[in-house]
Amino acid sequence: MNLLILGGTRFLGKALAETALDRGHTLTLFHRGRHSQDAFPEAEHLIGDRESELELLQGRTWDAVIDTCGFVPRVVRSSVELLKDRVGHYTFISSASVYEDLTRLHIGEDAPVATLSDESTEDVTQHYGALKALCEKTVEAAMPGRALHIRPGLIVGPYDYSDRFTYWPHRIEQGGEVLVPPKEGRVQVIDVRDLAAWIILLAEKQTVGTFHASGSDFTMEQLVDDCARFSSRPAEFTWVTEPFLREQQVGQWIELPLWLQSDSLIGLFAMDNTKAFASGLTTRPLIDTVRDTLAWDRGRPTEEKREAGLDPAREAELLRLWHSRDAAAPRP
Repeated sequence: MNLLILGGTRFLGKALAETALDRGHTLTLFHRGRHSQDAFPEAEHLIGDRESELELLQGRTWDAVIDTCGFVPRVVRSSVELLKDRVGHYTFISSASVYEDLTRLHIGEDAPVATLSDESTEDVTQHYGALKALCEKTVEAAMPGRALHIRPGLIVGPYDYSDRFTYWPHRIEQGGEVLVPPKEGRVQVIDVRDLAAWIILLAEKQTVGTFHASGSDFTMEQLVDDCARFSSRPAEFTWVTEPFLREQQVGQWIELPLWLQSDSLIGLFAMDNTKAFASGLTTRPLIDTVRDTLAWDRGRPTEEKREAGLDPAREAELLRLWHSRDAAAPRP
């Protein structure tokens, strides 16, 4: 294929580019050049902002495009309108956050999506899922029968700077006493390399429609046990309860990664992926993702700001409170 990717080369874009080149495709990368400008010298790099420099794509044609960075319908509309007669197939990377009710388990791709009373809003922080749903609608309207919509859950693996998964192998690598949410809590993620390989496969096949993208689920206990297997320092796990975390107003998802309150967005960790696996998605074992994520994370600068995870002082205070509560409990 002659393939165009809209977006950077830091995480998913990087994995997509690697996969595309490994499979022998001719690749054009259109991005702002903020990360890894010297990566993939065998690909063509068009440096520009999709909001104001789409003219860089004019006069060109591609077999397919993968849009990794569409968040606002207005911006996506400009891109798809320019490309609809220049590409044969359009893959839009959406999100599992599009759904109206994410407290449900095993949501299918046909479940109702979130809507907006004001569709002109561009507040991605407040309306991320609903805006992604509108972006899907925008792509489909411009390229009916030629569009593929991928709705990933939490994407993880090497180069995951969001730290929502990376926190755990990194924190356990530090050793000592580690505060962990309930061990039976279930989590569902997808390794970025598995996601990229599957997306390129679907683009090659010119597959259309809407697909979830997550792997098999696992428990927090499985995750921390796998992390401990590769850690160079001993760690002791202190499992706290959901009521305690609520009482201490611990933030889910970001402050304590991979923990979601039982009455919140737990559908994000329990998506129905039947359709994806039937279409060719394959996923590696969790332990491989943990090993490779930790190997990458060990090379990050120690002073680099972490985007998610408990501050060490906050964790120490929570552990103190947990143990003092235990000590104060009446004895039989």
